[in-house]
Amino acid sequence: MVKVGQKVTDFKMAAFQNDEIKDIHLSDFKGKWVVLVFYPADFTFVCPTELEDVAALYPQFQAAGAEVISVSTDTAFVHKAWHDTSDAIGKVDYLMGADPTGSVSQLFDVYIDEEGLALRGTFIIDPKGILKTAEIHDLGIGRSAAETLRKLNAAKFVYEHGDQVCPANWAPGADTLTPGLDLVGKI
Repeated sequence: MVKVGQKVTDFKMAAFQNDEIKDIHLSDFKGKWVVLVFYPADFTFVCPTELEDVAALYPQFQAAGAEVISVSTDTAFVHKAWHDTSDAIGKVDYLMGADPTGSVSQLFDVYIDEEGLALRGTFIIDPKGILKTAEIHDLGIGRSAAETLRKLNAAKFVYEHGDQVCPANWAPGADTLTPGLDLVGKI
């Protein structure tokens, strides 16, 4: 299992995008930010609301220099069928990764052995392949794409300005903090 601050092991999976199925590797995205959005299964209830939410903000993720990959333990063929039949999933333009063996889900510790499904997990990987954020939810708790985008922007800011950090609810353009003894006890 990879932990925040560690390099993510390269992995391979099939992915559906733009009416095409292709093999992808994490290393294909070296030099870019990667946002992995694990979800339990296609043709379910909360999952399409989350993936549609991400699809609405996908251009902003791209503008931030990130690629989004949603991942479930379904096959890429199931992703295509879902994309072709669901209005919500029909809006998805980003990669839909297929992890039917659960190997990628296990790498991020979201795999549910008894069910062969993934928990809801969101992970942001920097351009050098280092895991910067990890968030895992129970199956019934949906996530906010806007919050993931906010975290991506904060991670990018810290990556680019190593001497500064982002306080709670930070958004681009807001004040940051420069860690130091002068701040201790003053915030």
